[in-house]
Amino acid sequence: MATNPLAALAATHPELEVWFDSSPLILDAWKSEVIAAHEGRTDADRCSERLEGVEEVLVGCTTNPPLTAQAVEYDPSRWAARLREMTGGQASDPAEAMWKLYESVVREGAERFRGIYENSGKALGYLSGQVDPRELKSTAAMVSMGIGLHAMSPNVMIKMPGVKEGIHGITLLTALGIPTNATLVFTISQIVAVAEAVKTGLALARQAGVDLSGWRSVCTMMLGRFEDHPAFDESARSVGVELTDELRRWSGPAIFNKAVALYAERGYESKMLAASMRVGPVVDGRVRIWHLEKICAQPVVLTIFPNIIESWLEEYDGEELPTQPAAVPKEVLDTLLRVPYFRAGYEEGEDPETFRDHPAVVATAESFAESTNGLEAWVKQQLA
Repeated sequence: MATNPLAALAATHPELEVWFDSSPLILDAWKSEVIAAHEGRTDADRCSERLEGVEEVLVGCTTNPPLTAQAVEYDPSRWAARLREMTGGQASDPAEAMWKLYESVVREGAERFRGIYENSGKALGYLSGQVDPRELKSTAAMVSMGIGLHAMSPNVMIKMPGVKEGIHGITLLTALGIPTNATLVFTISQIVAVAEAVKTGLALARQAGVDLSGWRSVCTMMLGRFEDHPAFDESARSVGVELTDELRRWSGPAIFNKAVALYAERGYESKMLAASMRVGPVVDGRVRIWHLEKICAQPVVLTIFPNIIESWLEEYDGEELPTQPAAVPKEVLDTLLRVPYFRAGYEEGEDPETFRDHPAVVATAESFAESTNGLEAWVKQQLA
């Protein structure tokens, strides 16, 4: 049997981890959908083979409000019944009921990876559960939610936003020995601030003798959300740069790979995680996924959307993969550095007070809050 392309990706470095960027509760349904879409095609059998190998490669999972809502949408009748069970069929505060449902989705998803967590000695098998994105400005509220989410299962890692308040919360959760994942992160300044917050939290934890055996820290750069924001295009036009698909898809890996090198150089105990991946560019008529190809072969976490996994399985089947992360061509980096939007992301020195104002942070936070409001509206409808 040919090597599974996802397994080949994981094998590019002994410390590279492949995670699932969605609720694990949709994994089986997604695989069935892909197989059904390939019925009657000449590659149907190979498609099934590739998908059978996916679960063996995945060692963690990331979720967020949109992905949690997606899990509910995949099986609304079951979750409606769960909601009635939790509320006793009585009308209650929709916000409180929504959070109970959210916790239930997170808890059940974490159980899917609990075996990996225990068998790996607490090194792998984490599921990231995000705090309410509508509480972006309240460290106290986010830390309280994080403590509650982690209390449900030891392999629940708490997703905190990479803004000043969330980063301070990461220090506090780390000091308690609670694993964290920084999200809404797009710039080197944010990435370094997260690592420094973790460093401070670890010092406090060790000084207090806190058990860190079930602790981990990852910092998520949202590649596609950084690259696709209209502010990037506007900034490029302002300096006369034509933002081709190749330039756009180089920009995320350029920042990400620089961050990985900085973490190693400075001895930070956090690990870089790449998320929000996109397909592209098309090179010589072939579909490429540079958000994987250009950043693999190093000690990082790659959390991958189901649609990106599907594309990778097809486009990279049998392909020889890189043995080291790609270096950005000088002419590409020089051109990107002319663009203020990219330069601000690539260079250090940004004031943490301004993290919340980054265009990609604003847009992502708004979309997450909208999804949370949507889930709350669904809950309200069910309770009615």
